[in-house]
Formats: sequence, C-alpha cells, structure tokens
Amino acid sequence: MHTITQPTSPLSLKEWAVAVKALGEGHQIITIRKGGLYEETREFRLENNQFYLYPTYEHQKQEMVKPQYHDLLQATLAGWTPDKQTAEIACFAEVTDDVELLDEEKLRALSPYHIWTDNFADVRLHWKKQKPLHILFARVYRLTQPAEILIDEAYKGCKSWHHLLAAIPGQRFEPVLSDADYARRKGAILNILNR
Repeated sequence: MHTITQPTSPLSLKEWAVAVKALGEGHQIITIRKGGLYEETREFRLENNQFYLYPTYEHQKQEMVKPQYHDLLQATLAGWTPDKQTAEIACFAEVTDDVELLDEEKLRALSPYHIWTDNFADVRLHWKKQKPLHILFARVYRLTQPAEILIDEAYKGCKSWHHLLAAIPGQRFEPVLSDADYARRKGAILNILNR
C-alpha cells in the first residue's frame, strides 16, 4: 500500500487559483503545462513528483474557463485584490503520471475532464508547437489548516515552480478523492491518451 506524507520540500507549482480550487475540490485530476515564459529551460520540467499548489490570480481569464466553472473562478476572486500581501496554501499534490501530448484530437477529447475552454487548451498546445504539453495527473491532498504565507517578490513572474520561503507546518491532511475514485478517473483519461 502506498503511503503519502506531507511534502518536506518547500517546492510549489504555480497555477491559476481557479485550477487550484478545481483540483482541491475534486472537479479535475489533471493540469496541463508547457512551461512559464521565464523558465530557465523555456520548457516545462517536473521538478519533483510532490509539491504544494500555489494559487495565482493575475492571468486568470473568465473567457478561458468553461461557463459551468465561472462560480469557482468568482469564489477565488472573493476578497482578492492585486495588492494582497498573502496567499493561502491549502493543498499539496503528488503526480502519479506525466504524459506528454502533441495530438490536438486527444487534447480535445480531454475536455470533459478539466475546467478550461478548448481555446485555452489549444493556445497551450500551439505555443512552441514542437514542444509537447505535459498532462500531469495530480493526486491532491487538502491540509486541515491552510497556511497563509506572505507573498514574496520571488513568487512573482511567469515561472511554473518556486520554493516557498515560509515553512508549511506539518499537520493532518486528507485526500480530495478516494483511491477508487481517483483510479477510475485516471483510467478514463489514460484510455483517451493511450488510444
């Protein structure tokens, strides 16, 4: 049996706050990455299979989120302002699979399994066309006590990864989805990617 522990590394993956919320509430188990504009390698690399989820707000666009998830987007914006000094770390993830994808038809077939519009997915696929998308399967765990951390200048900019400067206290956590539910959803998505 696989045993999970809270990450000891301060590594975090930056993702739209609405996507962090969707992952943290079990609306999706995948995230789609190609790399931030300022990655050292100019492409995405999985730095560790376990990391905290750091919510970002600046680049969220309502038109890139399916209408049925606009309420999630609005919920992330409640109480947020551009000059907010803190961010909430409420979840961590363990990547169980990292599948590279260049096939537009398969990407479209994944649409029922994430919150983004087809246009958003297409933009990610076609940016640096020769580089594949990474479909990260994230088993997400919710912290019993979310940590409020100060937003440091180091966290800003279009990078996928950063190391939190504040330690996240060790505490209890729980999986967002049961083992069976996660396995079922993962199997359905892998069936699309492997055909």
